[in-house]
Amino acid sequence: MRNPVHPPVPGSDAAELLQKRALAGHERLESLRIGVPEDIVGLRRLVRESWQRSASLQANPDVAEAPLAMNRDELEEYRRQHPLATIMPVIRKLLVQPSHDSGLLVAVGDDVGRLLWVDGDPVMQRRAEGMMFVAGADWSEASVGTSAPGTALALDRSIQISGAEHFKRSVHPWSCTAVPFHDPDSGAVLGVVDITGTETAVAPHTLSLVEATVAAAQAQLRIERLQLAAAVRDKPRRRSAAAASSPALYRNSLQLLGRDNALLSIAGRTVSLSARHSEILAILGNHPDGLSADDLCALLYPGDGSSVTLRAEMVRLRKVIQEISPDAVPESRPYRLPVELLPDSGQVLNCLQRGAHRIALEIYKGALLPRSEAPGVVQLRERVSHLLREALLSDGSVDSLLKYAELPEAKYDVDLRLAVLKLLPPRSPKRAAVVADLERIDVELKA
Repeated sequence: MRNPVHPPVPGSDAAELLQKRALAGHERLESLRIGVPEDIVGLRRLVRESWQRSASLQANPDVAEAPLAMNRDELEEYRRQHPLATIMPVIRKLLVQPSHDSGLLVAVGDDVGRLLWVDGDPVMQRRAEGMMFVAGADWSEASVGTSAPGTALALDRSIQISGAEHFKRSVHPWSCTAVPFHDPDSGAVLGVVDITGTETAVAPHTLSLVEATVAAAQAQLRIERLQLAAAVRDKPRRRSAAAASSPALYRNSLQLLGRDNALLSIAGRTVSLSARHSEILAILGNHPDGLSADDLCALLYPGDGSSVTLRAEMVRLRKVIQEISPDAVPESRPYRLPVELLPDSGQVLNCLQRGAHRIALEIYKGALLPRSEAPGVVQLRERVSHLLREALLSDGSVDSLLKYAELPEAKYDVDLRLAVLKLLPPRSPKRAAVVADLERIDVELKA
């Protein structure tokens, strides 16, 4: 195979050759200011493309340690509220316990690449501290460049990275296998499960083991949710107590993209909001520290908004949320959300920040609350749309660009289609449809 998806079997001649070529590639990284050279020989394509993303995100291969994203207190609170905490017993039984004497580490990270748990061989744990492969550290591509956890999240697929294929030189003695963890209900990426260690960490059976463990953990999360739903259904009067005593099985979410009425999901219960309530939560979700009544009015109403009108809307919104989860009712003075909401627009921005534009495009279902004229919503809508379009134009594949072109907001985007034509081979059968689309735009704009 000319450009294998997975590295060669550890210990083989092909594996040794791969390391030599990767090391030779690092010798050419002095040209980072103009990007990673396309003609680096011997790198697997997915590794070369990851190096290119890493360089564009300004990751530094010569910085030995990963940055710490959370202190101990922040980490403990975040882990306690994260759905992945629920499935850690499965991870510990299937991966952590067998790894204690095997020279391997098991790491579980969140959807943006921050490591939440790192366990396994004690000797290897002490060694890994030297490169800050520890709980609370940021191992996204944007921070450390190519690594199994960060690259698996960037591509939303299982990844194995061997030795010198890592972008950061301090990680060259290590190899790793990582598999994304998806929400069993929504399909959204919740995090990543990784095995790191010596070359055995990229053996074929290691990948199968991690994938099987993730599948088992996803199934367990689904079972726990069904059990909680049954308990709440049988004892509706004890809903608040059940939710409070149960682990965080869900990520509270707000779906805004491609919708006029947002969908709010809290503790596994979902409700469709009115247009105005959708705007309020979209704005508050974008200002986690809260807003004064005057500031919220300015972002909510196109003209001079009335604080009296705002208070009436907030009373109605509180009643809606009270029915779902009393703990999530918005506070006042300032107006703020007492629980963390994960807007789909925020997921798109997080993906773009780490260079995962393909995942961002999958999440992006269209403009954010497209009919809203609220100034704060318009500002957020334009920001998300602009950043996604720019990311695709600068680094998008033909398929990604064509998929974006199907969105209503790209119906008359000439530059986008011209970018597709530049990427397509001269004899590609896809060119005819793009040219026809350009002709259609020309006719409709002249009409």
